Amino acid sequence: MKKLLLAAVVFAALVIVGVVGLVSLSRHEATVPIEQTYGPDPVLVEPRVELMPAINVAEATPWPAGTMPIAAQGLAVQEFAGGLDHPRWLHVLPNGDVLVAESNAPTKPDEGFSIRAFAAALLQKKAGAGSQSANRISLLRDRDGDGVAETKTPFITGLNSPFGMTLLNGKLYVANADAIVAFPYQDGATEVTAAPEKIVDLPAGRNHHWTKDVIASRDGTKLYATVGSNSNVGENGMEEEEGRAAVHEIDLATRQMRQFASGLRNPNGLAWQPDSGELWVVVNERDEIGPDLVPDYMTSVKDGAFYGWPHSWFGQHIDERIKPQAPELVARALKPDYALGPHTASLGLTFNSADLFGPEMKSGAFIGQHGSWNRFPRSGYKVIFVPFANGRPSGPPRDILTGFLSDDGKALGRPVGVAIGRDGALLVADDAGNKVWWVAPGR
Repeated sequence: MKKLLLAAVVFAALVIVGVVGLVSLSRHEATVPIEQTYGPDPVLVEPRVELMPAINVAEATPWPAGTMPIAAQGLAVQEFAGGLDHPRWLHVLPNGDVLVAESNAPTKPDEGFSIRAFAAALLQKKAGAGSQSANRISLLRDRDGDGVAETKTPFITGLNSPFGMTLLNGKLYVANADAIVAFPYQDGATEVTAAPEKIVDLPAGRNHHWTKDVIASRDGTKLYATVGSNSNVGENGMEEEEGRAAVHEIDLATRQMRQFASGLRNPNGLAWQPDSGELWVVVNERDEIGPDLVPDYMTSVKDGAFYGWPHSWFGQHIDERIKPQAPELVARALKPDYALGPHTASLGLTFNSADLFGPEMKSGAFIGQHGSWNRFPRSGYKVIFVPFANGRPSGPPRDILTGFLSDDGKALGRPVGVAIGRDGALLVADDAGNKVWWVAPGR
C-alpha cells in the first residue's frame, strides 16, 4: 500500500513538472498596452498559438483584517456582507433585500485521467474555485440603509450551481447549471421552501462553462438565458456545442425556447440598457492564441445575430485552428460593440439606472472583471465603468474598484456579479474574498 501511495505521489510530481515545462514554453508576454485593448476599436495583433495555455494564476488568499479593495477617487467602499461561500451573482429585490448566489461548478462527468484536466483542477483550487458548490441563494438585508447588511439568511437551498436570478410577476426565476427553475416569492420573505418548478432544461453535461444567467423581458412575456460553450474552440467536438455559446429566448406562455443569438463563447451578465432598451451581454472570448488576444467584450444582442465563435473572433478575424472552416458563417459575423481587454474574464454587467453617482455616470455600465489566469502580465481583477450616451458606449473605461491583487501577486478577491442597490449604490460579489462590497460616492 505504501509503495502504491509513493508511486502515485511520484507520478503526480512528474505530471506537475511536465505541465510546468510545457507552460514555460508557452509563456508569452503581452506586447500591447492593456489600455489599447479596450473600446470599439481595440488594437488586434497576429495570433500566437500556444502549445499549452500560459498559466499565471493568482493564488487566492483571504483579505487581511481591516483591508478592502481600493475605490476610485471620490468614491468609498465598505463591506456589505462577509462570511459567504463563493458568492457569484446578485439580484436586488423591490424591497431592497439582496439575493446572492453562493455557487461553484457542478460535478462533471467522469472522463478519465488527463494531464490537462489534472492541471486544470490544481489551478482552480489555487484560484479559489475548487471547493464544492454551496448550491444556495442567501438573502442579505440592510434594515437601516447604512450600506451594511445586518442579517444573512439562507433563502433557497438544494439548487444545482445556481447563477442568474430574475423576479417577474411573483415568481423568482433561477438559472441552475442545467435548467431554469421558478419559485413563488412574497415581498419581505426571508425563506422559500416550495419545490422548484422547472421552466426549461438548459444544455448541461460536461459544462465547460457552467455559469448561466437569466433576465426577464420588459413586457414580462419572455426570459433570456445565457449558455456558454463546452470548449475553448470546439476541441470537444461541435456536437457537444448544440445549443451552446448562445443567448436563448424562452416564451413563458408556451415554454418554448429558441436561439436568440449565437457565436458568443461564454456570455454572462445580461442587462437592459436604460436609454435604448436593448439587451446587452458581456462575453469571455477564447484562449491560447497569445496574451493580447482575444479581447473579452460587451455587446448589444441582436435577434438572429452570429458573433463569430468558434470560427472567427472580434468580427471576421478567422481562427485558423478550426477545421473545417465556415466562410459563410464568418461572412455574417458581427463585430462586438466594445472590447474589454484580453483574458480579463469580464462576467458582471449592470447599467447605472439610479442617480446616486451623478448625471455623468447615468445609464453607463459597471462591469465586474474576474481576472486572468493565463496572461503575463495579469489583467482584470477590478470593477470598471464605461460611460454611455444615447444608448451607446461613449468613452474609455474608468477604474471603479481595484486592489484585488496584493503587491506580491496574490488574489485577495475576485469580482464577479455587480448590481445597483435600492439606495443607488453599487454592490459587488467577490467570490474569492467571500464578501459583497458596497460602493458609493464618498461621504
